[in-house]
Amino acid sequence: MFIKDYISKDYPAFSRRDSIEEASEVAKDFGYSHVFIVSKGVFLGGLSQSFLEDSPEGKLDSLNIHYERFAIIEDSSILDSIKLFHTFNANVIPVISKEEKYLGYISCDDIFNEFSKYPLFSENGAILTIQTTGLHYSMTEISQIVESNNAKIYGTFISAIKEDSIEITLKISNENLSSIDETFERYGYNVVNKHYDDEKEELLKDRFGFFQKFLEI
Repeated sequence: MFIKDYISKDYPAFSRRDSIEEASEVAKDFGYSHVFIVSKGVFLGGLSQSFLEDSPEGKLDSLNIHYERFAIIEDSSILDSIKLFHTFNANVIPVISKEEKYLGYISCDDIFNEFSKYPLFSENGAILTIQTTGLHYSMTEISQIVESNNAKIYGTFISAIKEDSIEITLKISNENLSSIDETFERYGYNVVNKHYDDEKEELLKDRFGFFQKFLEI
């Protein structure tokens, strides 16, 4: 699950002397949101394709005050990339070394293709959202409730945090769902939402939002 295992190199980085028009066209041809600028192998920053398209003709160096300094270090987990994709509205992220040497890039599609292999997405199951107070919230207890009913947890994330309550969404196997509902309620949890069909495709429709919540665990 380390970034270095997913680095691609076929998308070219640009020098400061390259033209804005060329960089914009290459990004458009590849279908990527950003281009990356390097100098002597060192990462300088990125520029969005939409920004380049609206910029006057010239060299990339003329836009240096607009360089976006976002990148991910090669030894990071692929989970760390999700926040960058979301924060910078990007579908491609530069990968650098600790010395800020440019190593290549990772794409949104590659990362989520990897995630789609995980049981959280690949397994059929039920989706359950439960509500409790912040003081009552315990992942240990939640796991015990599910497992005591001979079911399995495929994944969980915090759906909402309010002043007086917290909502936790679970994807679980389909066994003994009625018993699981009853057990949660007996332990003081309120079941606020449940889907007993496989919701894999629906979950994947809003992948960024889902993983932002998933990473809060």
